[in-house]
Amino acid sequence: MTGNEFRFFLSCDINLPVTFRIERLEGSFPNSKFPNSENNASAENRMSEIYVECALFIDGAPFGLPTRTRLESAGPPFCWNELITLTTKYRDLTAQSQLTFTVWDLSHGEGLIGGATILLFNNKKQLKTGKQKLRLWAGKEADGTSPTTTPGKVPKHERGELERLEKLVNKYERGQIQRVDWLDRLTFKAMEKIKERESLKNGSSHYLVVDFCSFEHRVVFQESGSNFLLPSPIASTNDIVIVWDQEVGKINPSEHKQLKLARSLTRGVIDRDLKPSSNERKSIQRILKYPPTRTLSGDERQLLWKFRFSLMSEKRALTKFLRCVEWSDVQEAKQALELMGKWEMIDVSDALELLSPVFESEEVRAYAVSVLERADDEELQCYLLQLVQALRFERSDKSRLSHFLVQRALCNIELASFLRWYVAVELYDPAYAKRFYCTYEILEENMMKKAAGVNGEEDGFKQWQSLVRQTELTAQLCTVTRDLRNVRGNTQKKIEKLRQLLTGLLSELTYFDEPIRSPLAPGVLIIGIVPSESSIFKSALHPLRLTFRTTNGGTSKIIFKKGDDIRQDQLVVQMVSLMDRLLKLENLDLHLTPYKVLATGQDEGMLEFIPSRSLALILSEHRSIISYLQKFHPDDHGPFGITATCLETFIKSCAGYSVITYILGIGDRHLDNLLLRNDGGLFHVDFGFILGRDPKPFPPPMKLCKEMVEAMGGAESQYYTRFKSYCCEAYNILRKSSNLILNLFYLMAGSNIPDIASDPEKGILKLQEKFRLDLDDEASIHFFQDLINESVSALFPQMVETIHRWAQYWR
Repeated sequence: MTGNEFRFFLSCDINLPVTFRIERLEGSFPNSKFPNSENNASAENRMSEIYVECALFIDGAPFGLPTRTRLESAGPPFCWNELITLTTKYRDLTAQSQLTFTVWDLSHGEGLIGGATILLFNNKKQLKTGKQKLRLWAGKEADGTSPTTTPGKVPKHERGELERLEKLVNKYERGQIQRVDWLDRLTFKAMEKIKERESLKNGSSHYLVVDFCSFEHRVVFQESGSNFLLPSPIASTNDIVIVWDQEVGKINPSEHKQLKLARSLTRGVIDRDLKPSSNERKSIQRILKYPPTRTLSGDERQLLWKFRFSLMSEKRALTKFLRCVEWSDVQEAKQALELMGKWEMIDVSDALELLSPVFESEEVRAYAVSVLERADDEELQCYLLQLVQALRFERSDKSRLSHFLVQRALCNIELASFLRWYVAVELYDPAYAKRFYCTYEILEENMMKKAAGVNGEEDGFKQWQSLVRQTELTAQLCTVTRDLRNVRGNTQKKIEKLRQLLTGLLSELTYFDEPIRSPLAPGVLIIGIVPSESSIFKSALHPLRLTFRTTNGGTSKIIFKKGDDIRQDQLVVQMVSLMDRLLKLENLDLHLTPYKVLATGQDEGMLEFIPSRSLALILSEHRSIISYLQKFHPDDHGPFGITATCLETFIKSCAGYSVITYILGIGDRHLDNLLLRNDGGLFHVDFGFILGRDPKPFPPPMKLCKEMVEAMGGAESQYYTRFKSYCCEAYNILRKSSNLILNLFYLMAGSNIPDIASDPEKGILKLQEKFRLDLDDEASIHFFQDLINESVSALFPQMVETIHRWAQYWR
């Protein structure tokens, strides 16, 4: 027996959706039924529109909604090659789970071609993988009852040479048969001839080819929560018995000893001269492309350790190398740290990975901080929120990271302001309050010690006082909010009371004694509130909309919320701002609106007010987006009666937010939280659901409503084509920075943000899935175009059920 025969996965442990690919329909079709241009002049009028309907049945009962492939509008061969992903996960399956496939033809009166059913697990309770050729029962819908009346597998006594060969092809594709190019070509030619012969013999039989997902090891059925130690009763001696191995996942002493011997430091001299072979180089390059969330196997760790010296010039390899070090071995850890000092300097985005909870070594974390020191203030501000969260994973309260953040803040008042707020909000977390308070104290102490400010105009004490007064301002605004909630009457009465307070009892808020740095934009000095321009939003929490005067004679409009945790909104808007920066570095400006958000407490915070209107309000008053924009940017010669610049801004912003909301899995999208600026820029607000969570069932893959598509001229227009082009370009640009984005979310794993705190690992894996790192750039473009088409197909009369389902979502 080989070691591989003992390796398997349990179905109850696989938290992935059931996935399979519908490849093609085989068989001979009468010319009258499937015409072609050679034998029928009116072929174009009678093109076949064939699709496959798939449904999952568990223990003979339907489970979830059926799924359909796209329509095929051409003659034979009918090839969909379409990936189907069900909402059901492998862990939810039972041993009697089966899939039904019914093939329909909408272009002819009879409609139904045939159906077939297949069990997902074989008689040994192993999950079926690879290609399965199912014989359709002509004129019958697939039957999901148990036992089924439409079995797709051909009985043994009816199987011919072709079935045997197809089994061998399955093994060949899974790499279980050695590949020999010249012999393979001859074999496949011979197989084509056998296929033709078999199809003539079978007459009008139809076959559906389905490709089931394969895993690294075999998958054996096991119910979730079963007692692995007590085997189920055995009916006969031939039944498979599943016994849980208690030592799975534990260190094998023999393997560990072998690994130690293989890594013997006495071999260090030999290892210096080792060079990887061609195959080893390919394996290493594959490992280097792994996302930061992926755990390395024992063989992969051994491979990186073996060629550690030859990898020192490859900066991407350092984080992977440090993951394969046995840090409990003092000598090995010492050598790893020596190599780390000589390694090619890594990028700032990779340094963030070294600050994650995976790396506990103080030397490694100190090295990461030394890399961060190269980042300028603008870049550092992009990651500051996550760097503060990384303090949770430090081994001491006064760490190198804490010292670095304070020192950089002393040189930049904006960084100091944000650092102070980010740390202050975390003081409410009892588990880490002491650690964050230490950083707060160090910042305050050093600010007070400063002899002069950044510009030499303010001393350290005055700078710190300007930051402290921000807290006093927010405390006063909290009091105002509470007072207004106690006012009886409608929103207008509350607005009158607000203006009355600002001109009476709280007149100190109208004119400050000294300028205060705006918490949202510390570079802006505010000197008081304008009562006549301040208002209240009509909402349960009654957020304040305040207009502040600034020292330069302008105004700054801010929304203040009390009673709502906006830390999740703060994170999403930070990611929008970062992605906007990444796109612009690649010369792609999608006119995004990363408005400023700052949480000043667990249930309070400030948001920048952007003059705009919701799509719900625009459509109720103007009936379309275009007629609204014609008010502000009319042009008789422009597209749809508006200026080309305005339309381009709208198209680009729609593309940008479509990609970003897809990647971040933002849910609960409706016409009230999609806002439109007068210049045509569209943007999203209110991010209460992220990473795939959504309060409504069956959300569309992309948040694209039909009114947005109509404003581009419809799904067939050149402007909609341009929109899709911007989407695909932006998606590929952001995929290049997937490691950076994943690292930033990984650092948030310990935060109290609701949709991350509930299940950090699951959330980050969902985010990783959205990048489709298994695809190259060209394949990712096709994937994203299919995603857009799938979302937009719900907006037009093609599939009534889907339209109704997603129309309900937008309502």
